[in-house]
Amino acid sequence: MKGFLYILECSDGSYYCGSTVDLDKRLKEHNDGKGANHTKKRLPVMLVYVEEYDRIDKAFYREKQIQGWSRNKKEVLINGDLAELSGLAECKNKSHYKYYIEEKYNK
Repeated sequence: MKGFLYILECSDGSYYCGSTVDLDKRLKEHNDGKGANHTKKRLPVMLVYVEEYDRIDKAFYREKQIQGWSRNKKEVLINGDLAELSGLAECKNKSHYKYYIEEKYNK
């Protein structure tokens, strides 16, 4: 069964990420206040991004992946700036191996 990953922009500017087998029906549910708690309180919502998959489980997996992303990373995806995504995906923690190597060899 085909599936869709979608991102909605809510009236307060927040993003909601979901997956469904019937995109039109699900969007109507969200805007009728029958969607997720997040969207019920932030109506109306507007569809800003969609990915289509051959199976709903793939769309659901992608939903869970994107839900963990920062707002900035979601906006880059929505805007289609795919080249910028890889830089945002890189770990920025001081304990990351990249910084360890730089510190070790730049002494």
